[in-house]
Amino acid sequence: MGLCLPCMGGAVKDVVETPDPEIKRRQLAEAAEKRQMEASSRGIKNAYSVEQKKKKQEEMEKRMTASGSGGRGLRWQVG
Repeated sequence: MGLCLPCMGGAVKDVVETPDPEIKRRQLAEAAEKRQMEASSRGIKNAYSVEQKKKKQEEMEKRMTASGSGGRGLRWQVG
């Protein structure tokens, strides 16, 4: 009385198979990576420009440390 069995007629075609654990793991990793990329670029209209500015800033910092300034910065003279 009201039993739903998969052995009935076309019911076998309606059963959804569970994907292989490796495939499921890969899909979850891809989804997590996509979410992370979206979150990192949220609020940024031009992500490429931001990356370029970041690289330029890092190069400037490297040059400052390599130039031997030693962190002295600017000297002020009050006369």
